[in-house]
Amino acid sequence: MTEEKVHISEELEPILKQISDPEIPVLSILDLGVVRSAEIIDNVAQIKITPTYSGCPAMDVIGDDIEQALKEAGYASKVNLILSPAWSTEWITEEGKNALREYGIAPPMDATSDKKALLGEEKIVKCTNCGSTNTHLVSQFGSTACKALFKCNDCQEPFDYFKCLI
Repeated sequence: MTEEKVHISEELEPILKQISDPEIPVLSILDLGVVRSAEIIDNVAQIKITPTYSGCPAMDVIGDDIEQALKEAGYASKVNLILSPAWSTEWITEEGKNALREYGIAPPMDATSDKKALLGEEKIVKCTNCGSTNTHLVSQFGSTACKALFKCNDCQEPFDYFKCLI
């Protein structure tokens, strides 16, 4: 996958870092990688965001949250939803992956490992409670469409796995 350069203005970064994903509140929208650019042009904060998947209901909330946070910080803003390039789990930062893990959601793996785990070919998704890879897929869809539901065979705890999208 070709990595697209992301430009976030130093002035806007701390504001955007405080905005959480409404479905996963421990992830900032920057750590999730949905903010593709944030810059000030003609005294207006211009923000481009990409949905994690087509039709993601959280994007309206994220757009509203961005506009509200920027307004409170004294900025006029314009938020644009862009669809290309499509969002990828590769855009989640390492800090974001650690936050997912600590929150109880297994972070995405690479595409090959993801396929093997979701098809039941290998037990490689680590339980977020005990760390065991003795886990099994319960459902291709977890609490949201971008996650799958797994259960640990050792500690018996269910947990979400954030599916890999590349």
